[in-house]
Amino acid sequence: MSARSDPSPKGRVIGLGGIFFKSRDPAALAAWYRDVLGIGMEGWDGAMFAPGPDGPPFQLWSPFKDDSDYFAPSSHPFMLNFAVDDLDAFLARLADKGVEPLRRDDGDDNGRFAWILDPDGTKLELWEPKTD
Repeated sequence: MSARSDPSPKGRVIGLGGIFFKSRDPAALAAWYRDVLGIGMEGWDGAMFAPGPDGPPFQLWSPFKDDSDYFAPSSHPFMLNFAVDDLDAFLARLADKGVEPLRRDDGDDNGRFAWILDPDGTKLELWEPKTD
């Protein structure tokens, strides 16, 4: 078996390395993400997602026009998207914690979506990727 040849030159972006943002209370927000969304937090109140077969099929980087209302009702200039393995089960877990979706869309060509707000008012997009 030969090594894969890569025609691209070195010194290029190879993927999304992280999402960094400010919060009024980072520790409390990290606790909410841990307790409500079930994201495993590290000792520094952040999370690492290792690539693997259970992860999303891809990650996006996508700027929006400055007058877009896609992030509404959040006033933040960003939105976070989390891939989930089972949207119905995840929304049931959220409902048990008192979190209801702003809306959902089960008919998108890319999969199923729902949207919620975190305690800082950041809009979160929950995405169950299409499997076929």
